[in-house]
Amino acid sequence: MRRLVTYIIIFLLSLCFITLWMPLDETDSKAELFLASKTQKFQVHATEVVVKPWLGEHHVYAIFMVPDKYEEAPFFILTVKGLGSFYEKPFGNSQFYDDTLAEPGTHLIRDYIRTRLALRLIIQGLYFQLNDKNNWSLTYPKDNSQEG
Repeated sequence: MRRLVTYIIIFLLSLCFITLWMPLDETDSKAELFLASKTQKFQVHATEVVVKPWLGEHHVYAIFMVPDKYEEAPFFILTVKGLGSFYEKPFGNSQFYDDTLAEPGTHLIRDYIRTRLALRLIIQGLYFQLNDKNNWSLTYPKDNSQEG
């Protein structure tokens, strides 16, 4: 019985160590290169954030209201303060997600982060930071073609 308790304690301490001291910056190099470039950028913050990782996969995400002129953008960068930045390809949009309705001339993008990363942030006491819609943003290359 003592051996089992010892193994459980070692496992729990290892889990705490991995969860609390592993670096969280998951930023990928493409995102870093784009954000550091001198390219003009358009940024939008989240309209709504859902953080419910205990419900399983795909329950940590933000909804963004993006002008329609960025609907055909080749990529965007998702940035979550405290977590990092991620280079992503557009994968769909809608006029309605959850209780959020797109305003005229806009569409909605729902973008997720990994559940394990969200759990790590929550365990580190950053739930409220993760749940703050001002800490989530999408950055697009600026579309100058329609300005005038």
